[in-house]
Amino acid sequence: MPGRLFLAADAAEIAHWAGAACEDQPPRLNVSPGQEVLTLTENGFRMMRWGLIPQGRKNARGRPVMEVLVNARSETVFDKSAFEGVKRCILPAQGWYEWTGEKRRKTAWRISLNNGGLMGFAAIYDVWKAPGGLEVLQVATVTCEPNADVVEIHHRMGVILQPKDFPAWFGADLHKAAALMRPLPDGSLTVGVADGVDWDGP
Repeated sequence: MPGRLFLAADAAEIAHWAGAACEDQPPRLNVSPGQEVLTLTENGFRMMRWGLIPQGRKNARGRPVMEVLVNARSETVFDKSAFEGVKRCILPAQGWYEWTGEKRRKTAWRISLNNGGLMGFAAIYDVWKAPGGLEVLQVATVTCEPNADVVEIHHRMGVILQPKDFPAWFGADLHKAAALMRPLPDGSLTVGVADGVDWDGP
């Protein structure tokens, strides 16, 4: 369900993959919620804060949503009131991390495509208007049921897109966009122990 991402590809590789100009990006091996993340919109790349501040959002019972929304479930993202008015976007990455095991003895797992290439996490975004008039672009990834590659590690995974999927994800047809919100085919991912990652660094 991505909780941490990594992206070490250079700007030229990202731009070629996405079909959109991309400014230079330093390698980032530990991207976590609350940080600025490179985000592809239908109008090109922007930097956004990972996590939707739920100001003015309400749950199905009409009560205010209090927690910051890092992920959105694919099953409800198009009809849940907490996500009303959001737009669709994509977070480029080369993979993500998950943890298993007991507290203080957890194993970190690194998950990527078999070919080591770029993947795009389906996501939603909007603009949070902070006190004083500051406007902050904010984003949350979309999750679905896991495939067989990761089911033993986590009960959710991010919806992963490739460039051929981008027009449908950005398009106005909700049915076409919804059809993309499914796990990758079994056998698409490589899972290994995440060694040598500075969890307190970039």
